[in-house]
Amino acid sequence: MVNEISSLSNPKIKDVVRLRQRSHRDDAGLMLVEGYREIHRALTHGYRPSALFYCEPLWLKHENEPGLVRQCAEAGAALYSCTRPVFEKIAYRERPDGLLAVGPQIACTLADLKLPPDALLLVCEAIEKPGNLGTMLRSADASGAAAVIVCDPCTDIHNPNVVRASTGTLFSMPVAVASAAETVAWLKANGFAIMAATPHAEKLYFEQPLTGRVALCLGSEQYGLTDTFMNDAGLRVRIPMLGVADSLNVSAAATILLSEVVRQRIVSGQIVPPPAEPWHGAGAHDQ
Repeated sequence: MVNEISSLSNPKIKDVVRLRQRSHRDDAGLMLVEGYREIHRALTHGYRPSALFYCEPLWLKHENEPGLVRQCAEAGAALYSCTRPVFEKIAYRERPDGLLAVGPQIACTLADLKLPPDALLLVCEAIEKPGNLGTMLRSADASGAAAVIVCDPCTDIHNPNVVRASTGTLFSMPVAVASAAETVAWLKANGFAIMAATPHAEKLYFEQPLTGRVALCLGSEQYGLTDTFMNDAGLRVRIPMLGVADSLNVSAAATILLSEVVRQRIVSGQIVPPPAEPWHGAGAHDQ
């Protein structure tokens, strides 16, 4: 059954708008997932939204969207068809594609993590900007990281902009939330080499072996990693800075470091890169 919503003052619409605020998300235990790609990846990895709000006039292709709506319904989501003004009220994107899901928050602890012998972890301490955290999740996914640990978060992992910047990879790997002290103790107990990224390190990032059980740790752009990590970091590395800037955006730094981990693991034969995707012409892209 599809429910039609045409009123901007509909209680369901007001509830969705309130979920932009962290306090309301936490009180309700819910989060927002907007966009075809993000919702599709969430469903692919077993996420079950409780509701889907959609607006057909805003759909981009009208080819894939009906199937996504059916998938959400089969997963148990209530369906709400909205007029364009109604959907634009609940959308947080500047150019919405007419699809927004509401569902339960993702709960994961360090104890929940099940990791392979040579696991790669990305540890993010006190990252402030949702876009940076989401991009770091996306890079971790691309690098085959087994999990991401978010320590002493300044940013809620369920922030809509985290979901957006991660392009839905928030749902493709475990994301655990813990304190810095808990994380360091857990990493040491589980045999991880703690690699701290800091501009004060003597070693360059490509001068350290990174093929074993490694936790790549990055802190906030303003302050870097706290002493909690620095005191126990067996590996300290820096990215050479040849211009006037003394540091990189933290998500850019994470991508560079993760790429070196992947390079070393490919060269050592630990992992095999997947084949290149077929070429569809300049500018071609999936929805």
